Amino acid sequence: MFYPDDLVEEVRSRNDIVDVISEYAGLKKAGNSYKCCCPFHSEKTPSFTVSREKQMYHCFGCGAGGNVYTFIMKYENFTFPEAVEFLAKRAGITLPEKEMSDEDKKKYSRKQQMFEVNKAAAAYFHFLLTKTERGKLGYNYYKQRGFTDETIAKFGLGYADIYRDDLYKYLKKKGFSDTLMRDAGLVDFDEKYGAKDRFFNRVMVPITDINGKIIAFGGRVLGDAKPKYLNTKETDIFNKSRNLFAMNIARHSRRRGVILCEGYMDVISQHQAGFDNAIASLGTAFTDGQASLIKRYTDEVFLAYDSDTAGQAAAMKAISILRNHDMSQRVIDLSPYKDPDEFIKNLGTEAYEERVRNAMTGRIYEINSISASYDLNNPEEKTRFMKAASELLAGINDSAERQNYIESVAARYFLNAGELKKLVSNAGMSGNVSEAVTFTEPNRRNRIEVDPAEEDQKYLLTIMVNEPYLFEGLSGIIDETDFTADIIKDVAAILFKEYKDTGSVNPARILNMYEEAELQEKVSGIFTKELDFDTTPTVMEKALTDLIIKIKSGNIDRLLKSDTGMSQIELAKKKNEIKKIKVRL
Repeated sequence: MFYPDDLVEEVRSRNDIVDVISEYAGLKKAGNSYKCCCPFHSEKTPSFTVSREKQMYHCFGCGAGGNVYTFIMKYENFTFPEAVEFLAKRAGITLPEKEMSDEDKKKYSRKQQMFEVNKAAAAYFHFLLTKTERGKLGYNYYKQRGFTDETIAKFGLGYADIYRDDLYKYLKKKGFSDTLMRDAGLVDFDEKYGAKDRFFNRVMVPITDINGKIIAFGGRVLGDAKPKYLNTKETDIFNKSRNLFAMNIARHSRRRGVILCEGYMDVISQHQAGFDNAIASLGTAFTDGQASLIKRYTDEVFLAYDSDTAGQAAAMKAISILRNHDMSQRVIDLSPYKDPDEFIKNLGTEAYEERVRNAMTGRIYEINSISASYDLNNPEEKTRFMKAASELLAGINDSAERQNYIESVAARYFLNAGELKKLVSNAGMSGNVSEAVTFTEPNRRNRIEVDPAEEDQKYLLTIMVNEPYLFEGLSGIIDETDFTADIIKDVAAILFKEYKDTGSVNPARILNMYEEAELQEKVSGIFTKELDFDTTPTVMEKALTDLIIKIKSGNIDRLLKSDTGMSQIELAKKKNEIKKIKVRL
């Protein structure tokens, strides 16, 4: 760790977790804690809980949990030192210069090196494009698309040469290891053919995270090779479902909302035209994680997907996801052109500005899409259309908004507003409420088979953390040596020592000792699990007695099965003694 433990703890304690998370999500008081829908997965019923007392959070839906550092690391895609620096700045704390030991460098530099190798690759691609004869092929492509030199520089656009090991040789000369190049998704290695660049004969687009760090690349092939577009595979710093192209720029735009597109070329052309709030998903359909990222900065999204069938289907899916996140959805009409780039080139920025202003709401877009399936001049088909539309309108919870939509749809399609209202009411009462695309709540985290002993030990620590007096009350009955499973063993040792030294335990501080977000979440599960029994003394005594006997007996059983050299008779005697344990508080 770069910074002293006491300083790390001071930074944490000066950043109240409720205040910090409130800046990202709409927390509401719920008893002794605060709740909201989880910012890390889509849900309709809030299961994300924040405790001011413990200075920790936990989602009972997806399992995310930790202290304020964990939250910032996960939300901002920061390393642990970056999270410390971010929160120190927020609290007005000046940090000393970093002094890294060799061990610190190894821990910290893994992700940092990945950022650096990507930065070096981006610089090389840009150099080839703008300064070499070989890069003319890529440069001419961008020019044909209408991109100016200023735009090329702004987005750091580049070119990957036709030689399949060109980037590899360059990065090797710069001192980057084969392992790093492979793990960053830049170079593949084959036992027979050796190193091969992932990207060659392509124009290159650097992809950055929300803070502007290069985390991946997108490449468009020059020629007829497949695939036409290729992105970096997912890495330790690149999760395509939780990042958006140009979001680092769009979040600072003064324009209303964001314009969500299908590809990065559309985004670049829109930025050049002055629409610097344009963003795009990265080689994947729009996701809940991307919706959560957008919602940190705006609740309003304009969809500028391609006007073909695939684009319409993608728009319908995005509308549903945005609606689940309580975000406004509006769809830009790009006809008669396929995409924003073609539209702006042919009709200009003023016409596009007008289309943005007049974008139809997501609900109207859905109804407009299904209307194409009916002959509205045929009375029977018109009736079927009214019923289908009514099921969509019945999904609007606000009565005033629902009525406004009924009137708007009736006027647009020459329907009887009174009859449509009746159909909407009938649909609502009968439960025939429809979405254009149906999405279910995300599955809870896939359950991995766990050792029952680990679960028991974890639960006992949870009880003791919730009722710290038990560290003293159970003295002589159980101690840190009884905790033997995985990371629980380490956490128990820290907790028992902390209670012995200070007379209390501070779970949020303990999490500071783990720099990896994955470990923080695992440890936080011990501290944030809810007790499933009454904590009155009588009930507590019975629960603890049963649990402690089970844990201690299990430890003896494992010793009996293993060849430890210990006397089997002595172990059997110990097990009999364990069965006589009775907790008294």
